[in-house]
Amino acid sequence: MNRGPTIAAIELLRDSLGKDLIRTPMMRCTAIEALLGGGTTVFGKLEFLQRTGTFKARGALAVLNSLSDEQRAAGVTAVSAGNHAVATAYAARAVGASAKVVMISTANISRIEACRSYGAELVFVDDIHEAFEIAKAIQDQEGRFFVHPFEGSAIATGTGMLGLEMCEQCEQFDAVVVPIGGGGLIGGISSAIKQLRPDCEIIGVEPEGADSMHRSFDAGKPQAIERVRTIADSLGAPFALPFSFDLCRQNVDRLVLVDDTQLGQAMGLLYRLMKIAVEPACASSTAALLGPLRDHLQGKTIVSVFCGSNIDWATFAKQAIFEDIDAA
Repeated sequence: MNRGPTIAAIELLRDSLGKDLIRTPMMRCTAIEALLGGGTTVFGKLEFLQRTGTFKARGALAVLNSLSDEQRAAGVTAVSAGNHAVATAYAARAVGASAKVVMISTANISRIEACRSYGAELVFVDDIHEAFEIAKAIQDQEGRFFVHPFEGSAIATGTGMLGLEMCEQCEQFDAVVVPIGGGGLIGGISSAIKQLRPDCEIIGVEPEGADSMHRSFDAGKPQAIERVRTIADSLGAPFALPFSFDLCRQNVDRLVLVDDTQLGQAMGLLYRLMKIAVEPACASSTAALLGPLRDHLQGKTIVSVFCGSNIDWATFAKQAIFEDIDAA
C-alpha cells in the first residue's frame, strides 16, 4: 500500500515549479448555492484558469521536473483525449524537451491546436486502448519517456498541490467534490487534504459511460471498461491502475455517477449563471451537486473542483443544455 505524497514533498515541488504554474483562485459560487438552498455553501476551485486550461499541467510538470538530463534529451511521449497531450507539450517546452503525443482522432479541435502551439508532434488513433499500444511502441523505438496521464507518485504530488492550495485558501470546508477520469487528480487532492483535514469528506464524480473507478471499488482491484461512452471525453480513462487506485481506496469516501444529460445541464447552467464556458468534465462536479449529492451535502460547506475548459464554442453549444433547473 502506498501512502502518497507528503505535504513536505508537495511544498517542495510547488517551490521548484515557480512561474510555470498558477495558484488558481477559489471563489464563492452563490448562483449554485441559490439552487441548492438549505444553507449550503459552495466554493469553486477554478483550475480551468491553470496554464494549458486544465489541472493536467501540474502532473505533467511534476513528471518532467523529475527526469534526468538524459531522459529530457530523449524527449517524451504521452496518450490523451486532449488535455494531457496539451499539458505534456507545455511541460516539455518548459524544460526544453521534445514531445510526441498520441491523441484520439476525435479530440476537440481546440486541444489539438493548443498541443501544436507548444511544438508537439501528434499521432492520431481511433481507440484509446490502441493509443496506449502506439505510445508504448514510440517509447520502445525512440527511447522517449512515457508521461502517464494519471498514474504514479509524481502525478499525485503534482495534483496534491491542488489539495494544499484549497486548505490554504479556505479556512473550513466539510467536503470536496472532484471529477474522476483515471484517478490521478482525486488521488493527489485527497492525499493532501486527508493529511491536513482528516475529517473532510472526499467525493469523486464519474460519468456513467466511463465508470472504471466505480467498477474497481466494487471489485477491490483496478478494472477496465470496454469503451468510453460519454461526452466527458477527458474523463474517459479506459482503466484504473494500482497507484492511483490505492490512493483513492485509502482517501476517497464516496463515489457518485452523473449522466450526459446532467453534464449538459450543468454546462448550460454554469454559462448562464456564472458566465463560464467549460468542458463536460469540468461541469461534472456541479452536476453531482445538483443531482446525486444534493441532499447528502445540504447545509455543508463544499469545495467543488472545476478542472478544465478546453472546448471550442461549436462543441460547447452542441453539448450544453440551456434549460432551467428547479431551485430547492
